Amino acid sequence: MAFRNKNAAILNCKPDILIVSECENRDRLKFGKLTPIPNDFYWCGTNAHKGIGIFSYSKYKFRLMEDINDNFWHIVPLEVIGEHKFNLFAVWAMNDEIHPENRYIGQVWLAINHYGKYLSNSSILVGDFNSNKIWDYKERIGNHSKVVEYLETKNIVSLYHNKHNEEQGKETRPTLFMHRNIDKPYHIDYCFASRELIAQGYDIEIGNYDDWIKYSDHVPIFASIT
Repeated sequence: MAFRNKNAAILNCKPDILIVSECENRDRLKFGKLTPIPNDFYWCGTNAHKGIGIFSYSKYKFRLMEDINDNFWHIVPLEVIGEHKFNLFAVWAMNDEIHPENRYIGQVWLAINHYGKYLSNSSILVGDFNSNKIWDYKERIGNHSKVVEYLETKNIVSLYHNKHNEEQGKETRPTLFMHRNIDKPYHIDYCFASRELIAQGYDIEIGNYDDWIKYSDHVPIFASIT
């Protein structure tokens, strides 16, 4: 949270598009004072201090898809328009105390089935999935493996696993250090993309603990598509 007070670290990396979980809303970001003004911005949340923010620091513009489903608003479906056109699903999978079977990866499972027709086009799904194959045994509407398998039927793959040839659940580079403890590492943040988008090349890197732990218990994912 309090992205307005620590955004310089990530903005110095010059992202074209930036997705931030637990991001405060437009008023609290104070564009032009505490946060550099983006070319476009979309925020979704019920708590002014803690939603999901999508920033464009490039020529890209966002357009919210028409049939957005409020039942899983933490998976934000946007059409991205610019030099390239693609569908972007910004993910912050959340707890659901009312319907616990829908929590975390359950939300993602419901969302990708609802938005399935859009996944047939050039698509990127990126963010905090709060999930890993190691937790497949937990009772959910859909587990992590089912999500990965469904996306593969749409020719959408995890860039990290594709690049490093690692299996789901056996990642060697963590994206979360629980309670900022280096001895509690997990891989729960992902960037999935359509094979057609990465056909000309891509790169993906995971931030390291020493550089980023003072800002968050998560480290950033840097994805670059040619």
